[in-house]
Amino acid sequence: MHRTDNLPLPAVVCTGLDYSWPDGVPVLTGLDFVVGTGCTGLIGRNGSGKSTLLRLIAGELTPEAGRIRIDGTLGYLPQHLPLAADLPVDVALGIAAKRAALHAIERGEATDENYAAIGDDWDVEERALAELDRLGLGHLGLDRRIGELSGGEGVLLGLAGQLLRRPDVLLLDEPTNNLDAGARERLCRSVTEFRGTLVLVSHDRTLLDLVDRVAELRDHEVSWFGGNYSEYEQALTVAQEAAERDVRVAEADLRRQRRELADTQVKLARRKRYGQKMFEIKREPRAVMRVRKRTAQESAGRLRTEHEEKVSAARERLSAAELAVRDDDEIRVDLPATEVPAGRTVLALMDVLLAHGAAPAGVVEGDGVLDRVLDPALDGVRIGLELRGPERVALVGPNGSGKTTLLRTVVGELAPLAGEVHRPVPVRYLPQRLDLLDEELSVVANAARFAPQATENDLRARLARFLFRGARADQPVGTLSGGERFRATLAALMLAEPAPQVLLLDEPTNNLDLAGVRQLTTALAGYRGALVVVSHDQRFLDEIGIDREVRMARTDVSQPVSPSAPSRSPEA
Repeated sequence: MHRTDNLPLPAVVCTGLDYSWPDGVPVLTGLDFVVGTGCTGLIGRNGSGKSTLLRLIAGELTPEAGRIRIDGTLGYLPQHLPLAADLPVDVALGIAAKRAALHAIERGEATDENYAAIGDDWDVEERALAELDRLGLGHLGLDRRIGELSGGEGVLLGLAGQLLRRPDVLLLDEPTNNLDAGARERLCRSVTEFRGTLVLVSHDRTLLDLVDRVAELRDHEVSWFGGNYSEYEQALTVAQEAAERDVRVAEADLRRQRRELADTQVKLARRKRYGQKMFEIKREPRAVMRVRKRTAQESAGRLRTEHEEKVSAARERLSAAELAVRDDDEIRVDLPATEVPAGRTVLALMDVLLAHGAAPAGVVEGDGVLDRVLDPALDGVRIGLELRGPERVALVGPNGSGKTTLLRTVVGELAPLAGEVHRPVPVRYLPQRLDLLDEELSVVANAARFAPQATENDLRARLARFLFRGARADQPVGTLSGGERFRATLAALMLAEPAPQVLLLDEPTNNLDLAGVRQLTTALAGYRGALVVVSHDQRFLDEIGIDREVRMARTDVSQPVSPSAPSRSPEA
């Protein structure tokens, strides 16, 4: 992406930043971070401090030490953007005061205050409407209340507000979370068209392939890679292969130096025995023999020291080489109890009418699996779905089409307005909001809630496969990072008794960094049951081996329906 013919000028300069969590755990230590014109993708593992760094730059947090300088105006779109349902659209966009002044002038109230409020932004309404339309939100208008927006629509509305301010520096924190495919395309277009300095934190590999450079935050330091994320991955692969070669060379050198030290010690021992024997039989004058003995001891000491230093140097080279090799552990699990035979029906929805806010869920289509059957009496859409054996199904569609509602209906959290759901095997559901675990309890104690018959030793052995080893399994869930919380929740569900033979995942990659996505992919490789996954991440769906896609489309209905029936407890 070529944004400028000149070298990027520094727009954000962070020097010596220190910041710690309230419990004293350091997040950033002496961090230097300088960003110039163009688009920078900021990546790093969960808990490395990416979002914290953006919040520090945005002024939401105050560093304990260090300085931050920003050249120009700043815009910031946080990862979680609360929008009240009764908030007017123009207030959410930040243009309400300018619109009020503009309309007042049109009514003849040409005061200095109104002119000052507008400034040079006389076309603010036209720009706002055009921005909303460009981001697929043209249906909102400026005067209506926001109402019940989907998570993706809320993100796009927040982005529209930031772009209307025309900032020189724009910070985006996980902007593609909750966005459907169409919304992602519109956001990506906004990223490519932005002129200025853009810093985005994301795990979306498609979005990261649009950046000019990648900055990786790791161990309180930032490493820079020119080019997009795919080029970063290629460079990292080459570097890791070289680092692993260096480790092998250093290991071989250390073994050789140890052998030479052992050989030297054997030779010195032989010389010592020979010298002692000569001393005992007194073949030479005592004074001469003492000199020889002292000389031999000094020579032996130097030789031993020389070889010990070589071993020490070889050990240091090995340690340095090992540090260059990344320790990004992978989850590897084998779950035979989750296996279901091919052809067995594991889930069936029969003429189900979903409770979806004030209206039924949308049309469902795709592969002849879900049928569109309108029921005039209920003015809704009936859904039929059957899963057999270890099928892997992707549930896709635009925001607001009812994908999450369908999953919640399958698991029994919501009762359908009509129709039946059959769950002949154990079903578990991993929601977008990771609220299944008790914040106060440890990881192992939470796992015990889902598998009460398992011994603690057995649970700890299983949790180790999900990278919760030793003391990590004793951490309270409330202290975990987003990625760790996801792993803990996934572990609790997959290790539950009885073992889940249908697993429902709702946007599972939203809470994960790039290493976490790889870990999830390898974990699902060991899962032998059926999967239903809601995700807009096409690369992730390809990697986990989706068998078929089921598409849901939004449907407009003319009459509201009655509120949903009381929830039923899920069948385990």
